[in-house]
Amino acid sequence: MRVLSGIQPTGHVHLGNYLGAIRGWVEDQHHYDSFFTVVDLHAITQDQDPAELSAAVLELYATLLGSGLDPELSTIFAQSQLNEHPALAWLLECTATYGELHRMTQFKDKGKGSESVRAGLFTYPVLMAADILLYQADRVPVGEDQKQHLELTRDLAIRFNHRFGETFVIPEPAIPKVAARVMDLQSPERKMSKSQATPLGILYVLDRPEEIKKKISRAVTDAESQAAYDPSKRPGVSNLLEIFAAVSGTHPAQIAERYSSYGTLKADLTAALVAELEPVRLRTEEYLADRAELVRIMNHGAEKARAVAAPTLARAKEAMGFIVG
Repeated sequence: MRVLSGIQPTGHVHLGNYLGAIRGWVEDQHHYDSFFTVVDLHAITQDQDPAELSAAVLELYATLLGSGLDPELSTIFAQSQLNEHPALAWLLECTATYGELHRMTQFKDKGKGSESVRAGLFTYPVLMAADILLYQADRVPVGEDQKQHLELTRDLAIRFNHRFGETFVIPEPAIPKVAARVMDLQSPERKMSKSQATPLGILYVLDRPEEIKKKISRAVTDAESQAAYDPSKRPGVSNLLEIFAAVSGTHPAQIAERYSSYGTLKADLTAALVAELEPVRLRTEEYLADRAELVRIMNHGAEKARAVAAPTLARAKEAMGFIVG
């Protein structure tokens, strides 16, 4: 089976990205034919400084490698390196309908009815569909917020196959069951997010140990002393317990039984996070220190991706009646 997933280069990788997605990708590469992409074309649906975008792509790519993605086991590339992505997106845009795209909840949330919203934000679910269908992916790890877009991908693939002949694999979603939603450390009622980040609420994968300690020590809990796992009534401490469980491989309720002091809980969680993330930070910094080598690895990944994407695009074009020579 083939697995594919992607992540946008919009800010530093945070703990929710790592526990909810990237760490699962590292495991997937040992079991599936794995494709992972930095979806930088999606990033430009909002204003981007060119220099900052370039730096963000390199940092994100290095972080994926530092987290354990192996460029020999996986195909790891930047979306913009392959013209096949926007090319297939146009074919699929001519298969999708206005009504389908207008129903996408993320467009409604981010566009908010503004006339100045970018057209790319409206059509970006079709580009996401192209990202997936180009590689004939069987399995697509996605968060709950992207599940609607994957349903659109499936609908477009089914419609295309019906109209033009069997061309695309119909992908299935794979939603992480553990730590798929890491909450903000200061506002545990909302998901940890770069778009709503507060300085102490978001923990980055590349944070140094002293920064991790500061953020965990100041994380919101409650007035109780005994730890207990109850996400609805005690979201702050429950968030810490879920993070601890994801890092240690145990259940949050079992961890709660060990702690009658939040101070001890936070100290042990800090130690566990540093042990998990410090090797990632150090490896990432090694990759970033040699830009030429990092770009070489990216180009190698892009060539591996093109070997799959180009024949898929050619097949789709030919199916629609275009001359493919």
